[in-house]
Amino acid sequence: MRIEGKLKQWNDDRGFGFIAPNGGGPEVFVHISAFPRDGIRPRIGERLSFEIETGADGKKQAKRLLCHDRTTVGQAAQRARPPRRAEKPGGTSWLGRLLPALLIAGVGYYGYNTYLQRQQFATSADPAPRRETAVPRSAIPEPAAQSFRCDGRQHCSQMTSCAEAEYFLRYCPNVIMDGDNDGRPCETGPC
Repeated sequence: MRIEGKLKQWNDDRGFGFIAPNGGGPEVFVHISAFPRDGIRPRIGERLSFEIETGADGKKQAKRLLCHDRTTVGQAAQRARPPRRAEKPGGTSWLGRLLPALLIAGVGYYGYNTYLQRQQFATSADPAPRRETAVPRSAIPEPAAQSFRCDGRQHCSQMTSCAEAEYFLRYCPNVIMDGDNDGRPCETGPC
């Protein structure tokens, strides 16, 4: 059976109070857990509807409270809230699609640059350092006169001229063209 009443006393620090029934009679104990979980703290004088049950300690207490004053407060609060924007069919906005695309492009750019740097390092690293030879620098032609470039060739059989072999021996890493380390490439090949 539901009983109507008003909250007469409330201890907010301890979370309990007492309800005075409208029809008279003794005040009924009420705990904060009996109130609806709507985020609104109980107020003295608030109109309530409740049922009485006996607790574990044998005392009567209010359960299953309905707060009549809160329904209008809750509805007014809902009306005061601005309406949500309706999402367009098709999902997210243009900004929501642009940001992931920029992120993917940035990661790809970083990865490609890292790959290029590693490739340059691998072609410029010389695992077996060449010994200096007694051949004077004037004996090897300068690269400015020719249009050769290091392209990964390493052996004499891949060279087309003696000048190209000399250029590769002097300026390119990982070449295998000077077997006796005298500074002259391809003794049995083009030179």
